[in-house]
Amino acid sequence: VTPEVTRDVCLLARLMAANMYYSQIEDLMFELSTWRCTEEVSQRAELLHSSTKKDNKHYIEFWKKVPPSEPYRVILGDVRDKLYNTRERARHLLSQGHSDIPEDATFTNVEEFLEPLELCYRSLCTCGDRTIAEGSLLDFLRQVSTFGLSLVRLDIRQESDRHTDVLDAITTYLEIGSYREWSEEKRQEWLLSELTGKRPLIPHDFPQTEEIKDVLDTLHVIAELPSDNFGAYIISMATSPSDVLAVELLQRECHVKNPLRVVPLFEKLADLEAAPAAVARLFSIDWYRNRINGKQEVMIGYSDSGKDAGRFSAAWQLYKSQAELIKVAKQFGVKLTMFHGRGGTVGRGGGPTHLAILSQPPDTIHGSLRVTVQGEVIEQSFGEEHLCFRTLQRFTAATLEHGMRPPISPKPEWAALMDEMAIVATEEYRSIVFKEPRFVEYFRLATPELEYGRMNIGSRPSKRKPSGGIESLRAIPWIFAWTQTRFHLPVWLGFGAAFKHVIAKDVRNIHMLQEMYNEWPFFRVTIDLVEMVFAKGDPGIAALYDKLLVSEELWPFGEKLRANFEETKNLLLQVAGHKDLLEGDPYLKQRLRLRDAYITTLNVLQAYTLKRIRDPNYNVKCRPHLSKEIMESKPANELVKLNPTSEYAP
Repeated sequence: VTPEVTRDVCLLARLMAANMYYSQIEDLMFELSTWRCTEEVSQRAELLHSSTKKDNKHYIEFWKKVPPSEPYRVILGDVRDKLYNTRERARHLLSQGHSDIPEDATFTNVEEFLEPLELCYRSLCTCGDRTIAEGSLLDFLRQVSTFGLSLVRLDIRQESDRHTDVLDAITTYLEIGSYREWSEEKRQEWLLSELTGKRPLIPHDFPQTEEIKDVLDTLHVIAELPSDNFGAYIISMATSPSDVLAVELLQRECHVKNPLRVVPLFEKLADLEAAPAAVARLFSIDWYRNRINGKQEVMIGYSDSGKDAGRFSAAWQLYKSQAELIKVAKQFGVKLTMFHGRGGTVGRGGGPTHLAILSQPPDTIHGSLRVTVQGEVIEQSFGEEHLCFRTLQRFTAATLEHGMRPPISPKPEWAALMDEMAIVATEEYRSIVFKEPRFVEYFRLATPELEYGRMNIGSRPSKRKPSGGIESLRAIPWIFAWTQTRFHLPVWLGFGAAFKHVIAKDVRNIHMLQEMYNEWPFFRVTIDLVEMVFAKGDPGIAALYDKLLVSEELWPFGEKLRANFEETKNLLLQVAGHKDLLEGDPYLKQRLRLRDAYITTLNVLQAYTLKRIRDPNYNVKCRPHLSKEIMESKPANELVKLNPTSEYAP
């Protein structure tokens, strides 16, 4: 995503919005032919009629001057002219980079657009035509209020290190030191002195690398385009208050008239642990508290925290951090909105919407939350009108239910047990993923990660840095690679060791775990999602990938991981009090069983295809088609007999 792409997307959305409204405005003009109106509407119509100089030949309908005896049509005609200019100006800027249409001939903010429509609505209601007012006009007003002139608001996202690089280059050029090497206190002090001062910071002849230019050009795009195109400025890998203040300063220096709200995103396990303290330090800065006007948004990352410490520890730390962040916000009198950066899959924080919201800590939602919807699940959640409506119903129902019937807080002994298990789970996960010397080699051989990395199917490169191991790999390919082999290692790794540790320490802990599962929504949802992943997994398929693709000396390592898979699955069933996987969800169990044959076939095909890609000398001996063999060996009447032993009724 480059500054040019950001600019084009915003202009394209603006063009589409103007076009959508423009296609409806003439229908409204047809409908509102009435002459009865208030004095205010009559005067506005007279004024517009006298100032309109020529006929508009580029319109299909109402291209001649509308008489003032049709006041609503005169006012809506002016709205139509401005919408036409808004659309054409966006088109020119997209195709040529400039436009001859002046900005004041267009709509630049949604208030300008709503004002004449609301004027017509009030006039119709006053003159006894409320039925007409609450028809197409009210629908149109609601559309404009919802989608504005930008159709969607685009969030800008940039890594904190990139802002540090920009400020370091500026301070080095000005010979006042190296921003990167300064302590957090010195950074804050300098940033605040610049924010409260008025002198420009960035010199005109300031030398810029490609990376620095990219950051500043993005901020110039924000300054150039109307502010309603943008939502929040999200700082990924945020760790401290200076990360937020740095963005505030850069927005000012790039002349952003209406600065975007700045949202720190805490992703790694250590950053999540330190998040409440960092936010408390941020709120204790008077300048910043005055700037936010009692509202703050904080984003928490599910994908990278899971990749960093495993699903168990990440889920528990996310829960604790949210509860602590809410306490900090209450202490400073700030309304905090949590922004959940959840992925589509369980390994990246995904799962059923309703359950996910209801399992959040008490007091963390308060009728408002933000959630990312990943590209891979947009189609299944919003692809059709009824699906879209159902998804919005789920979000609304769960948000209301969480507020009216908050989930219980964990008992102190539950929280203590979770803390103990999280330490063991993190250690187990990291000892295999980051400390096992040959893990990276095994991972790259046993999964199609390298092949997918070469395919241009992602919005970003699969790695943050070209070199490096698992640390530099993005969370999406990390989870996706293990999903392909039906092993789902990042989801369950660590759970087994944690359960085993606390049960071995005190056998009564199994009863406490079962009590937590039955009474605490957060723990139940966490366990149920992992149980679902086990139902989708198949160590036999993972063994096939190992046999075909992994070198023989690494086979024992794969066998050890598969033994861990089975042990973790059995412990999980014990905690949930289930004899079989998905015992509590027979419908899902049936669906998974039905699709298993198709997915297994695809897995086998993929494993052999990978073998042939990696080893050009490997040949697969093709057998005749199965159907041909059967057709030649059995008479036709035998083939049409129903199988009496099938568990599925014919």
